[in-house]
Amino acid sequence: MAGERLGSVDRAWLRLDRPDNPMRITGVLTFDAPLDLARLRRTLEERLLALPRFRQRVEGSRWVDVEGFDVADHVEHVVLPPGADRALLSRRIGALVSTRLDPARPLWRLTALENPDGRTVLVARVHHCVGDGFALMAVLLGITDASPEGGDAPREVDRPPSGGGWRRRLSSASLGASALDLLRLLAAPRQPETRLRGPLGLRKRVAWSPPVPLSEVKATARALGGTVNDVLMAAVAGALRRYLLAHGERPPALRCTVPVSLRAVSEMRALGNRFGLVFVDLPLDLATPRARYAALKRRMDRLKRSPEALLLWQLMRLTGAGPRWLEALAAAVLGAKASMVVTNVPGPREPRYLAGQRIQTIMFWVPQAGRIGVGVSVFSYAGEVRLGLSVDERLVRDPERVLQAFGDELEALAGLGGEVIGRAGADPSAPSPPAR
Repeated sequence: MAGERLGSVDRAWLRLDRPDNPMRITGVLTFDAPLDLARLRRTLEERLLALPRFRQRVEGSRWVDVEGFDVADHVEHVVLPPGADRALLSRRIGALVSTRLDPARPLWRLTALENPDGRTVLVARVHHCVGDGFALMAVLLGITDASPEGGDAPREVDRPPSGGGWRRRLSSASLGASALDLLRLLAAPRQPETRLRGPLGLRKRVAWSPPVPLSEVKATARALGGTVNDVLMAAVAGALRRYLLAHGERPPALRCTVPVSLRAVSEMRALGNRFGLVFVDLPLDLATPRARYAALKRRMDRLKRSPEALLLWQLMRLTGAGPRWLEALAAAVLGAKASMVVTNVPGPREPRYLAGQRIQTIMFWVPQAGRIGVGVSVFSYAGEVRLGLSVDERLVRDPERVLQAFGDELEALAGLGGEVIGRAGADPSAPSPPAR
């Protein structure tokens, strides 16, 4: 049966899919015990399949029901070999990230990677055309519980700002000012060539950081007079600077794209893509954490008053509704303006349970488009923050060095505010050293 028509922005993300840059959002849940897969499948049938999109495939321009759909076909169980360690797990997840979803089936799949000792990692892959990260977080909450017994109503995530303010800003701005904003964006110079940009391959790598207490990041943000996002963005910039220095490169200023939710409160659980992009200059060329933080805070404050996110969303609507060549042109132009995607999605504030087991950690990785081969994801869950990296293997072969540098930069920023994150000893007034 033919269902809902594919939205123009969703269609754009579907057509952007390439073998060397697949448009899939990957989430990872970890558990300290084996998962009851029969119970997991029942939970998916009761809750996930209540959303028609998860039992439909794309045919032409519409979502179409898959005849004989069986949720078991989308849940895979893999037992890892004895002695499986973090490096093996990272390689297995990287291989899944690199593997395309079958377009003849609904565009999602779960893979349970079980260690011989029972610890389990659940890898969820969903095509971007199904929904953006904000929508899929609401879907995740909808299949989890607040207790092992289950049966409770899902709690809310820490909501990103709704899209109402962005819409009001665009409607109050003159057409001429909005056109100038878009022209300035399109006229921005191409990104300098660093080891973070280049031809892409078919193999991807993923990595994730140890947890950082969210309370300590909030304390640093309060002490510096900014937001948690300001602190995390400055730490990302410093980590990338250290990484380039470690490889003998002089770090230039680099630009990233940052997804911004445009959803009204009433739309938080709707599938599809309702987000725009803003372009943020990361001051990797500034030597000290203090200088980088100040520069980033100024830029983030300016973007909060800009209609840029909604303008880029409207551009995606236009290209998704037009011919494929127009979309390819827009992706090439915009992809040349950025070196990476950086996204921050707030997750549940309290521990959640799935199929009776407590979710120990949640991580995710975002897709990139065009020539962009580096994705940086910041995620908070149950009072902890983690940084995730998804990189093209041709560009970044040692993403763990970036993660180590991220922790060092958080310590230096904490020193600016007189707080302590992790171990002490970082001098915020000194230039950031290379990553170790």
